[in-house]
Amino acid sequence: MGFNCGIVGLPNVGKSTLFNALTATVAAQAANYPFCTIEPNVGRVAVPDPRLETLAKIGKSAKVVPTSLEFVDIAGLVRGASKGEGLGNQFLANIREVDAIVHVLRCFEDSDVTHVDGSIDPIRDADTVETELMLADLESLEKRLPQLQKKARGADKESVAQVAVIEPMIATLAAGRPARTAVAPGQEATARALGLMTTKPVLYVCNVEEASAASGNALSERVAAMAKEKGAAHVVVSAAIEAEISQLAEADKAEFLAGLGLSDSGLDRVIRAGYGLLGLITYFTVGPKEARAWTIVKGTKAPQAAGVIHGDFERGFIAAETIAYDDYVSLGGEVPAKEAGKMRVEGKEYVVRDGDVMLFRFNV
Repeated sequence: MGFNCGIVGLPNVGKSTLFNALTATVAAQAANYPFCTIEPNVGRVAVPDPRLETLAKIGKSAKVVPTSLEFVDIAGLVRGASKGEGLGNQFLANIREVDAIVHVLRCFEDSDVTHVDGSIDPIRDADTVETELMLADLESLEKRLPQLQKKARGADKESVAQVAVIEPMIATLAAGRPARTAVAPGQEATARALGLMTTKPVLYVCNVEEASAASGNALSERVAAMAKEKGAAHVVVSAAIEAEISQLAEADKAEFLAGLGLSDSGLDRVIRAGYGLLGLITYFTVGPKEARAWTIVKGTKAPQAAGVIHGDFERGFIAAETIAYDDYVSLGGEVPAKEAGKMRVEGKEYVVRDGDVMLFRFNV
């Protein structure tokens, strides 16, 4: 089960610098001109989780395997993209494929780095991108609606359900609001199936200058207020600093961060926020060979969680021996947790919790 976040924004806001730092590669060319990233670049990054190392030490695991998240660096968007301006068609096609949107906003002044609109205003930039996404979604729905209405009149249940979702969405988009604000309770699955861009969850990344990396600046504060108003998340990073950190040896990173007044890297915060944005949680498997983190959607039941490891685990699911993370750590591992009565045998209806340490029993 793969989950991905598309990194979007106007040209020259630090998208590709951030992506390069995320993946610690130079796979995405970072250059001071628009559209330097023409094909989407994809990188998988480990989700930072100190619990995994703790479990590995207790379980005396020979190998540690973190869970991961995929980031897709997408070409810079400009005003008019919904009508094909710039690389608009490629941008819009690529962003439809991602699960969530990481929107990088320029929150720094630098006369050496040009801005397509000639001045720095992250709120305006956010509106530019969102407007293009709304226009593209509106056009998509208006093309689909007549055929669906025709089928709905013939009592096609699926079409009736889609029309009930699409009609208020069209009115909402036409009024300049994203489609997600028109989704009523119970319509979430139908809305997701439409593949619209403005129903995807959004994380705003405020790219600030080095001096503001720890506490942000006046521009990032404006973004924070906007994010709160829209029910979105936001993170402050300095892409330039993150690029430096990505080139350091692991042993030197903590000292470098401490010198900047930071307890963790901005990229770690972006990754964790992206993970949270998608409503994901982690469960663990621990043994002498490896300690491993697994990604599932919050609310997943035990058989489907087992299926993330292998389809046979789900098909032949019998039970899940489960220990809460805190119990595993405080009692010192699987055997003492079992002896203390803290290992539970859970069945098919068990909803896996974040941090569960699990051993699946199955038969195929």
